[in-house]
Amino acid sequence: MAVTIQWYPGHMAKAIRQFEENVSLVDIVFELIDARAPYSSLNPEIARISKGKPHLYILTKRDLADERLTQQWLEYFHKQDSAAIAIDAKGRFSVNEIIATIMPLVKDKLAREQEKGMKQRPIRAIAVGVPNVGKSTVLNRLVKRRAAQVGNRPGVTKGQQWLKAGKELELLDTPGILWPKFQNQTIADKLALTGAVKDSVFHSDDVAIFGLNYFKKYYPTQLQERYHLSETDLENTTPDLLLEITKKIGMRDDYERAAVRIIQDIRSQKVGRYTLDRLEDVDNDE
Repeated sequence: MAVTIQWYPGHMAKAIRQFEENVSLVDIVFELIDARAPYSSLNPEIARISKGKPHLYILTKRDLADERLTQQWLEYFHKQDSAAIAIDAKGRFSVNEIIATIMPLVKDKLAREQEKGMKQRPIRAIAVGVPNVGKSTVLNRLVKRRAAQVGNRPGVTKGQQWLKAGKELELLDTPGILWPKFQNQTIADKLALTGAVKDSVFHSDDVAIFGLNYFKKYYPTQLQERYHLSETDLENTTPDLLLEITKKIGMRDDYERAAVRIIQDIRSQKVGRYTLDRLEDVDNDE
């Protein structure tokens, strides 16, 4: 099946060029990935450009994700010898926690600099991730002020800026970055459903049907409770289920408007916590 969600605007290409130019200036890369799609939101361009550079994976929006699967993904990254933490941007996490996690990755480089007589300096990191991953919210909490623009939509951060997080850490913020071509339709649908892709570039009914299919399979009870569905309703084909939900939420036969509502409900946790990636997705790709 051809991938129907495909876009790569000019500012995205520029952001990747800037990342390539600036990655040499930092000690470590902070890649923020969505805990609801920790595999699909991994940007292969980031891995390519930052190869050989220490890496910290920060799983954001932990409070929206399936906690059991979040733990599995953290274990997966650790087994790959990758540093990884999961955070709730609205909860409590501190610069000290981040420093404690990354210090083993950068201490040798900093020690070599001091041996050469260089002054002690803060750790320098570049923060990068897909659009709408919650990067600016996380950075603002680290620097304890509204230094980065925040918005619940992709494309809010337009340029790059250095931010100070205490005396021990300096962060280079970057705009959200997608890659030129998604590997398959499923990844495209997952990124669209979580809000990493602008709504204007995909058909809402296609993405809503993808979401309904996934919830039917893995979170049927949550789907039933949100839309007052019966077991029989869930046995219908997914397009028929979309029409049934359209009626139940009072939109008669306007399934396109209902599809937009379903996507919004899923993103805002009204259908409960969920994770769209499972470890078998990695095995299937490999």
